[in-house]
Order: sequence, then C-alpha cells, then structure tokens
Amino acid sequence: MAKSVLSLFLIFRFFSCLANTDTTSIKNHLKNITKTPSYRNHQNIAQLNITAAYIKKNFSLYSDSVSFQEYEVEGKTYKNVICSFGTENKSRIIVGAHYDVCGEQEGADDNASGVVALLELAKQLAGQKLHKRIDLVAYTLEEPPYFRTEYMGSYIHAKYLTDHKIEVFGMLSVEMIGFFSDAKKSQTYPLGILSWFYGNRGNYITLVNKFGKGKFARQFCRQFKQQKKIKTKKFTAPKALPGIDFSDHLNYWNFGYSAMMITDTSFYRNKNYHQKTDTMETLDINRMAKVIDGIYLALLKLTQ
Repeated sequence: MAKSVLSLFLIFRFFSCLANTDTTSIKNHLKNITKTPSYRNHQNIAQLNITAAYIKKNFSLYSDSVSFQEYEVEGKTYKNVICSFGTENKSRIIVGAHYDVCGEQEGADDNASGVVALLELAKQLAGQKLHKRIDLVAYTLEEPPYFRTEYMGSYIHAKYLTDHKIEVFGMLSVEMIGFFSDAKKSQTYPLGILSWFYGNRGNYITLVNKFGKGKFARQFCRQFKQQKKIKTKKFTAPKALPGIDFSDHLNYWNFGYSAMMITDTSFYRNKNYHQKTDTMETLDINRMAKVIDGIYLALLKLTQ
C-alpha cells in the first residue's frame, strides 16, 4: 500500500512539472480583465482597483505570499500586485507584466495577455520546490502619460529592490504575447533589412535583449529555446534601437539588473496596438498558451 501511495505521489509530481496551460482558463481571464464596464487606464482608478483585486484574488489561490505595493501619484493611490514563490531563497527572479491600458480600449494583447501569463504561471508554480525565489509582479502605470517616468509601477518596484539591497538574479517582462499571423508581410521591423534575417511572417515569439544583457537573460533565452514549445527568435540590439526598451524591463536595466522582454513584437506586428480593436477575439490563444508553457519550463530550469 505504501509503495502504491508513493508511486501515485511521484506520478503527480512528474505531471505537475509538465507545462500544460489551460486555454479555457486563458479565455476566462482575458474576458474578466478586458470586458469591463470601464477601461483600466490611469484615469479610471476604480477599474484599476477592480483589476488589481482580481489579480490578487487569483494569485492568492496558489501562494500565501501575495500583497499590494501601493504608491501615490498626484494624490491618487495606484497598486502593483506581487505574488511570491520560494520565499525561503535569497536570490530572486522577477517576472512582470502591466495591467493598465493606454486610453479607452480593452488592451487584450497590450497587456492583458502578459497579465494572464502571470496568473497561469502562479497556478503552475504552486507547490514546486524552487532554489530561487520567483516574484510575479503585475504593474500599474506602464502606459502614457507615465511611460518613462518615475511613476511607472515597474520603476517603483525596481527602486524598492535597489533601496533594500535585495539580490535579484534577473527580470523578465512579459509584454504582448498573444498576436500571431502566418500571412506574408505580417511582420515589420525598425530596420527593413531585418526581414532578410527574421522573415516577414509574424508567426514567432521574440526574446528581446540589449547588448551586455547579463547572465539571467542569457540563461533564460537558452532554456526557453531548448523547450521548443513555439517558434522562437532572439533579437539583441543596442538599447537605443526604437522598441527594444518599450516595456517594464526598461526600469530594471536602469537600475543595473539583467532584464529582458518576451513579446510578439507589439506594433511591428499587431496593428491593433493602442486601438479599440485590441480585443481578445484577435488573439491566438493556442500559441499564447505555448509561450506561457515555455516561460514556465525555462523558469523551472533556472530555479531547480
């Protein structure tokens, strides 16, 4: 009897380590985050708070270490939502995505897709034995008018880590991971010549790095590509190239951390970017799930 129980436990542990993101769960989260009475932009504090509470509630299903990081901007209180695993470990990995939108639009790809990835990662990380701490952070105020300011949620978080001398192995920004196209000329680039190397079909996910990316970014890219969950291309360029720092990893770079972005390349592919047409109906849920699976498996490799 004891052997049977042990065998069942080992089988459970084996399958719990296999990535198998639930597409139905993805759709439900996308619906709950994007199909709301008002838009989750910086002016609609009530809607931002509802979204933050939804994220916190779902994080709390899988971790006992969930909290808001609150801060004030022009007399208004905004919230990052933080969920941690492996809290007994000193060194940590930050995986972040922003939940606010630009203006009056649903922001399904930008960036509900990234937030849903965090929620699915929380489910997969629950109960795993980790040798590094993983903090999943849902940021507020990534979008204009606060982009590139000290009011970005990711700036607040990165500064906190620095001020408290917290050991950070690296940071991954999950920024728009849901839009794919197999059509010719569906992919553009900041430099036209890049299509010779990367092709003109938007059918892959991109690992974006700057030169001198650091140990975490190198190792994550290697582990993600080795999983072979989805067609993947790596893009490394000078920080000054347009688009390479257009997300929350920017602030971790500025504080000296090894950080990178995983993305469907945003407006270089998805023409719904910052438009009312950025809805969940335009997303490729199956390929989005494969991206999340790849992130999860790469994180396991880096923390076990």
